[in-house]
Amino acid sequence: MRGKLVVGNWKMHGNLATNMALLQAVRDGAVELRSGAALCVPYPYLAQARSVLEGSNVAWGAQDVSEHDSGAWTGEVSGAMLADFGCRYVIVGHSERRSFFGDSDAVTAAKFLAARRAGLTPILCVGETLEEREAGITGDIVTRQIDAVLSASGMAAFADAVVAYEPVWAIGTGRTASPAQAQEVHAMIRTRFSDESAVIGSQLRILYGGSVKPGNAAEIFAQPDIDGGLIGGASLVAADFLAICAAA
Repeated sequence: MRGKLVVGNWKMHGNLATNMALLQAVRDGAVELRSGAALCVPYPYLAQARSVLEGSNVAWGAQDVSEHDSGAWTGEVSGAMLADFGCRYVIVGHSERRSFFGDSDAVTAAKFLAARRAGLTPILCVGETLEEREAGITGDIVTRQIDAVLSASGMAAFADAVVAYEPVWAIGTGRTASPAQAQEVHAMIRTRFSDESAVIGSQLRILYGGSVKPGNAAEIFAQPDIDGGLIGGASLVAADFLAICAAA
């Protein structure tokens, strides 16, 4: 049976003082959680996250990783460096990386492979824009994004990876895909993997990301192919994030 997982993505928010209060509140509130929980924080705060969360029910990770393992890549952070800070997870292919920083399907695939080489669990983000949804090509877009990684990594690399479906039109906009809309895409994603490996397809955790809040989390997570959430703004409020984790 797949376990539920809720991952907070802090994006570019926080400072040492506010982080400490948030990390401690999430750590202390997660003691009784039955779902998995993790926080992906900005690079400079990984040491702080580790110091507070180590030994707790909450894992930590990063929001991106270089496709390169080492070398003259000024400003980049390798998977091995993230592993040095005890990271378990790393997000790859987030829509903001794809849209604002030019991360192509090929670059995203390379980052997925880099995470695997470092022993990290990649959270592969896929999703369509509003224009693509209205054009009726959501399935084509999401399948293309998945296949770019599968062709580079092979199916076995997804044995313990995570996929997050994040409709771009629902990120930070207050708009949310209906539970039925989200389930439809999640089911399609699972079928794509199950067609090649029934075991991996059945065990793959597929998260939903797109304005999940305490008020809608339970209904979203009740869908049969939705295994938790990738949470943005609500992960910056401890009570909200913990409520979403409890809903899972």
